[in-house]
Amino acid sequence: MKSDASRRRDVTVADVARAAQVSKAQAARALGNYGAVSEDVRERVLAAAEELDYRPNELARSMNTGKSHTIGVVVGDIENPHFGLATRGITDTAKRSGYNVILINTDEDTAAEIDAVRVLLDKRVDGLIVAPASSVETQHLRRVHESGRPLVLLDRKAPGLDVDTIAVDMEDISHESTSYLINTGHRRIAFISTLRTDEPYREGMPLDSSQISDRRAGLQRAFADAGLQPPDDLIRLNAGDDESIRKITRELLQRPDPATAIIASDGLIGLSVVEAIQELGLSIPEDVSFLMYDDFAWTRLTTPPLTVIAQPVYEMGVAAAAALIRQMEGRKAPAAAPVFTAELIRRGSVAAPARG
Repeated sequence: MKSDASRRRDVTVADVARAAQVSKAQAARALGNYGAVSEDVRERVLAAAEELDYRPNELARSMNTGKSHTIGVVVGDIENPHFGLATRGITDTAKRSGYNVILINTDEDTAAEIDAVRVLLDKRVDGLIVAPASSVETQHLRRVHESGRPLVLLDRKAPGLDVDTIAVDMEDISHESTSYLINTGHRRIAFISTLRTDEPYREGMPLDSSQISDRRAGLQRAFADAGLQPPDDLIRLNAGDDESIRKITRELLQRPDPATAIIASDGLIGLSVVEAIQELGLSIPEDVSFLMYDDFAWTRLTTPPLTVIAQPVYEMGVAAAAALIRQMEGRKAPAAAPVFTAELIRRGSVAAPARG
């Protein structure tokens, strides 16, 4: 004998139609909110659906209406609080507009991203929000755009792809934060990023990520403005797991001409760098100054509190979802796109370098 839960799951449009004493076609139109149906029929159908605890077959409804009321979101690393907060902004906004969200994590791998986009399109999502792993390898996103499927880029730009892009201009804030370190007396400034490359960093090498490329440009411009040579030997990419980040930190601080300041490109890197500095028996900022991108609660709880580059991450998620929903609903774009800026918040983790 079936349980009540099983019986409720088996309720069909035909069952609702019989209970409401209307045709199956009328019930389907009333439940799917499409086509012509009288108000009397709509009320009877909805009352019957509530009484029977009817749950719609989303796939069938999407085939009838061409809409799934679902948004696909593709991000590089959901473990990174940056993407977690942005995703919260997306889901909050989507929910208020009646959309569900399917989230896929790519581990910043372009092949995984291509597969994720394919999967989401197969699931008939109405639109896509993507934080592209590469700002160069974007042919799959170009195909989505050319097909007419609504698409918004989050956090990273893709030159040549004319779609709504919600991102902070990283070059200016990188210039400001690097200039702050230079004016404090630092010349040996290290930068650590998770960006994957096939070889170690070298001066002038092309970088796939618009975010990291812009941060490098800001750093180089700050050194040029100060009449100094940028310390390209202290840029580290491919910072993967916790142990690799700690290894990179130890190498930067124990080399013959060590870094006197470290910039971490995100909070996960930042946490591992701080732990590695402590393990070496060094102090922030007496032995090494520290600055990181993104402001999270734990950065204010350390001793000293950490200097950070704060980004309006939640608001960017909200804006990305709003832009996508506007596209999906066929509304015109606003005259001026929202502009997001980052802010350097100076706390206690930066000081003049120790004299050797």
